[in-house]
Amino acid sequence: MDKLVSTKWLAARLGTDNLVILDATMHLPDSGRDARAEYEAGHIPGARFLDLASLVDDTSDTPRAIPTVDQFSDRMDALGIAPGSRIVIYDDSAIHSSARAWFILDHYGDDKIAILDGGLAKWRAEGRELSQRVIEHSPRLRSDNHACREIMSKAEMLENLDHPLWQVVDARDEARFEGRAGSGSEGHIPGARNLPFNRLLNEDRTYKSPEEIRTEFQQAGLDLSKPIVTSCNSGVTACVLSFGLELLGQETSALYDGSWLEWGGDPDTPKEAGEAR
Repeated sequence: MDKLVSTKWLAARLGTDNLVILDATMHLPDSGRDARAEYEAGHIPGARFLDLASLVDDTSDTPRAIPTVDQFSDRMDALGIAPGSRIVIYDDSAIHSSARAWFILDHYGDDKIAILDGGLAKWRAEGRELSQRVIEHSPRLRSDNHACREIMSKAEMLENLDHPLWQVVDARDEARFEGRAGSGSEGHIPGARNLPFNRLLNEDRTYKSPEEIRTEFQQAGLDLSKPIVTSCNSGVTACVLSFGLELLGQETSALYDGSWLEWGGDPDTPKEAGEAR
């Protein structure tokens, strides 16, 4: 299964054994939208609601942290997702939260994962079937999960300032990255490059071609032959950049999960304003 699948591909496989569809919609707190209510009002037939907004480690000092292995396993158990399942993830969110769900599953070793290109918006625009049926699933034990994709801590990001091994790319919009007046941001991690996550997407919310994605990273000043760590405001849209790197076959990439919520909220961390150098 490809990492990115089309609505046509998924429509032809609805109801297939060992194919799990996950609704990973998550909205910003001030959006006025309710992801669960929207799921219940209409979702892709057979889809299970991941409740991504609650899939965090609230015991961590890192804001909105990736769940622990036990928290992740418990959620997969509750959803009845057996190890080795083929999983297609979609969302209907302005922040393209399916990429965050993809990162979490990939981080914990699921290797048959794809994102639905264009998400629910494209599915709906094509007039495809929606369902209000919520199917209950028996728990499936997943005790073999283990972390395998790299996540960077604030301490490691600070060390990288003194001994730079990783290129840092920030997925926030230009105003917040540059620390413009009224943006609510002091700027960015020193030395970071800026690539707003929506630069990897077409107007219909599908991903650009690998060639176009490669060009976007290069124009942002990234060397794709060297390690890259992605960042954003809360660790969600950074995963869009991580997924873009995955589509390019970039083997050395990581996520700074704390992102600007952690870095910008610490008065002792250095900040840099203005355009990327």
